[in-house]
Amino acid sequence: MPTHFTRRSLIRGITVATAVASLATGLAACGGTSDAATTTDSAKSGEVVIGQVSNGAATRTTVKVSEVKSISAELPAAVKKRGKLEIGIGALPAGFPPLAYVGDDQKTLTGSEPDLGRLIAAVFGLKAEVKNSTWENLFVGVDSGKVDVAFSNVTDTEERKKKYEFASYRQDNLAFIVPKKSTWNFDGTYENLAGKTIAVGSGTNQEKILLEWKARLAKEGKKLTVKYFQDSPSTYLALNSGKIDASFGPNPGFAYHNRQVAGTPNATRTAGTYSGAGASLQGLIAATAKKDSGLAEPLAAAINYLIKNGQYAEWLKAYNLSDEAVAKSEVNPPGLPLDNS
Repeated sequence: MPTHFTRRSLIRGITVATAVASLATGLAACGGTSDAATTTDSAKSGEVVIGQVSNGAATRTTVKVSEVKSISAELPAAVKKRGKLEIGIGALPAGFPPLAYVGDDQKTLTGSEPDLGRLIAAVFGLKAEVKNSTWENLFVGVDSGKVDVAFSNVTDTEERKKKYEFASYRQDNLAFIVPKKSTWNFDGTYENLAGKTIAVGSGTNQEKILLEWKARLAKEGKKLTVKYFQDSPSTYLALNSGKIDASFGPNPGFAYHNRQVAGTPNATRTAGTYSGAGASLQGLIAATAKKDSGLAEPLAAAINYLIKNGQYAEWLKAYNLSDEAVAKSEVNPPGLPLDNS
């Protein structure tokens, strides 16, 4: 990002295909944009429940967090007066566990991304209102002011800084996923993609990287075929049937999928990783707000408060994402360069 590549939450004891279809149906029922049934208010005041209705993607954890007035005072007056933080998630049509997807109650938007948004809203002393949309409409929502901030695995890039401001919160690591029986590995070099057919999400940061590699290979007289699918169930079907050699997307979702299908005929593995900011820079995932909105600074302050006081570590641990932790949140840190080098 993100990515709008989607990963399914699988229910133990039934087939992977059936579980994927079931959860995808629940998400698709939300339509192109969903504002309903996306907030969870069952926690007591001063608490946020991490991994609620997570269908096994997270360890349910109750985290204590209350308003920090020195941070909430930094918010734009309009946001503070409204009393709620409107959070955008680009998880339609089928979600991408463990980052964002509809939970096992078939209505609550859960995952690490909306949960971080809820934690930050608590630091601001605001109610979290989470709005789900497609990946493309996520940015439309930020541009139009329908949402204040996007928490949707959005990669910090220099191109995006022309329109948005960022507060980083997690490392951005991309990966290639292949059938477990495949002997192919990325090995960190684009030359190994020659002759391969790779799936990627349209409009994503990983697409930008992959198309640059495709152009380089073409100059060398070599071919890389790029394929697009509507959602991750379709992508995984193509992978299992041999229509594609690999898929390129966010590492957390692929790691989650590998665990879910381990020991099945459709077992997969990670065949290499790559920084979302290119070969020379560690990519970063960031809270994304409209440029000059005045939100990046208080967002970073809230994230750094959560880091300092341990709630950030609890959040990452609940979703098995501790290896993607950052030491601090930065406002508009260096991102994927314009030349993609």
